[in-house]
Amino acid sequence: MSTWPKGSPHSSAEVVVVGAGIAGLSAAHHLAEAGVDVMVLEAGPRVGGRMQTDDVDGYLLDRGFQLYNPAYPAGARLLDHTALDLKSFFPGAVLQTDAGPRWLVDPRRATRSSVRNWRTPLGVRGTVQTLRYITGCAVTDPAELQQRPDMTTQEAFKRAHINDKAVNRLLQPFLSGVLADEDLQTSRRFTDLVLRSLARGTPAVPAGGMQAIPDQLARPLRSRIFRNTPVVSITPDSVETDAGSIGCEAVVLATDPTTANQLWPQTPKATMRALTTWYFSIEEDDLFSGKPVLILDARRRGPVTNTVVLSYAAPAYAPAGYHLVQATAVGLHDEDPTEVKHHLAQLYDIPTGHWQLIGHYPIAEALPAALTPFSTKGAQQFAGVVVAGDHRDTPSIQGALASGKRAAHEVRKRLR
Repeated sequence: MSTWPKGSPHSSAEVVVVGAGIAGLSAAHHLAEAGVDVMVLEAGPRVGGRMQTDDVDGYLLDRGFQLYNPAYPAGARLLDHTALDLKSFFPGAVLQTDAGPRWLVDPRRATRSSVRNWRTPLGVRGTVQTLRYITGCAVTDPAELQQRPDMTTQEAFKRAHINDKAVNRLLQPFLSGVLADEDLQTSRRFTDLVLRSLARGTPAVPAGGMQAIPDQLARPLRSRIFRNTPVVSITPDSVETDAGSIGCEAVVLATDPTTANQLWPQTPKATMRALTTWYFSIEEDDLFSGKPVLILDARRRGPVTNTVVLSYAAPAYAPAGYHLVQATAVGLHDEDPTEVKHHLAQLYDIPTGHWQLIGHYPIAEALPAALTPFSTKGAQQFAGVVVAGDHRDTPSIQGALASGKRAAHEVRKRLR
C-alpha cells in the first residue's frame, strides 16, 4: 500500500465515489446520511463537474447557460432553496418575428403581463394546440409520461396536430436550446418531462451563480471530499490514484460519460450534445422593460438560439452599473463576436457594437442526448461498478440528482 501524502485520503473506505459533480455529490450525500463511510475523489480543484461558475472581474459566468427549476422533485428534497436565494426569470418568452417582438406570457404567473398574448405570432389555432399539449404534460403523472409510446419530439408534435407555425416559431427555437437539439430528434418522453417541469415551476439561478448548488451539496461532505485527486483506474473494490490505492467495498463512478467509459469500458458510451455560450457586459438597464425574459429568434437569422439579460434576474451576476447578457447557440461555435453581436442587435433591436465580450464557453459535452428508445431509469450496474450521472437518467439537474440517489440505493443493497 502506498503512503498517502499530507492531505490525501485514507487507504480504505466502505464506498468510493469517483467524481464530485451533481450526481456524485448526491450519491455521497445519501450514503453518508445512511451512515456509510464514503469518500469522494475529484480530479479538479472544484466540485460541480459541468456546473461551475467563474468570477471574471466581478461578473459571474456560469460555464454555459444553465438554469435550475425549483419544481425538480429531487432538488426540492435535497437542496435548501431558501439558502440558494433563487432568482426567477420572467415566466414567458419574447419571439422576434417579421412583425417585431411578440410576447408569450404564462398567465398563471404574470397575470398583468399576459395581456400581451393577444398578439400571439402562433395564431389562435397554434396557440390552442401548443397550450393543450403543454397542459397535458403538466397534469400527467411523470410515471405515465415515461410510459408513453416513444418517438422523436418532432413526430410527437406532428401526431398532436400542432401546426408548423407553432413548431417553427416557438417550440423549435425554445426547445433547441433546452435540449441542445435543433432537429427535435430527442425522445418525446424526456421532452414531455421538460415541458411538465416548466409548466409547474419558473426557472431560476442562485443569487451567487450556479456553483452555489454543488457547493451547498458539498458542504456537509467537506471532510470526505478530496480535490485534485485524479483517478487512474478502478475495479469493483479498489480505486487507483497517482498517490496510491484505495480499497473499498463498492465504487460509484460519477464522472462525465466519456471519462466513465475510459475508466470502466463496460460503461455504455453516451452521445453528447454541444452548446456554446457568449457573455457580454452592457450598461443598458431597460431592455424589454428591464425584465429577465428569454429572447428567441423565430426567423433564425444568426447563430444565437436564445439570449437573456441574466443580471435583470440576479443582480450579483454583474458589477454595479453594468449588466450581463448571455447568448447561447446549439453546437460548437467560434464565430467572430462581431457576428454574434450583429444577431443580438436584431434580437434586442438596439445597436450592440459597444457591448464587451467577457466570456466564451464552447462546451463539446454539454448534455447527453436523450434518444429513442429512451428510459429515465437507465441501468447503473456494469460488471460490479455502479455508475451515476444524468446519462443514466434524464439529461438535467433533476436527472443527475436522481441518478445519484439510485446509485446510493444500489450500493446499500450490496453492503447489507
